Amino acid sequence: MTHDPDMPTEEEKDDFRRTMGRLASGVCVVTARWGAMDHAMTATAVASVSLEPRMIMFAVHIDSRMRDALEVNDKWALNIMGESGQADAQWLATPGRPIIGQLDRIKFERGEVSSAAILTKAVAALECKTEHIYSAGDHDLVVGRVLKTYLKEPEPGLVHRNSEFFVVP
Repeated sequence: MTHDPDMPTEEEKDDFRRTMGRLASGVCVVTARWGAMDHAMTATAVASVSLEPRMIMFAVHIDSRMRDALEVNDKWALNIMGESGQADAQWLATPGRPIIGQLDRIKFERGEVSSAAILTKAVAALECKTEHIYSAGDHDLVVGRVLKTYLKEPEPGLVHRNSEFFVVP
């Protein structure tokens, strides 16, 4: 009997998590509005996709509230976090946090194009419009066209590795 690699064992899943945990990734927060409610999530699977046109991509779990919000709103923001935004990123990565008022403790302004939250402690942000959503197992890859960029004062960066946040120069 051969093992199906598409149906990993619990041990294989744990090994995969630990293996990918060795990859240091930048920390971002994706924000979107769904009606009058703000949605936000911490994302570390983020990439610049294209310069012409300007496009970025992030991964979102298929069962997440953010994924549901993206079904009804095609505009959102990606906030790139630095050292001062670590507490915000950690809060928005907390499973089971309340859906109502999840940004109550975080300072932000509304994006000019998306009305999504542009976090005050982000070092940069991009407002985007969804161009494509691709299925990728238990996550979807959201590709967005960049509509507006925000550059703020530089500060040390924030990365995620081995399930922890680290500050880098």
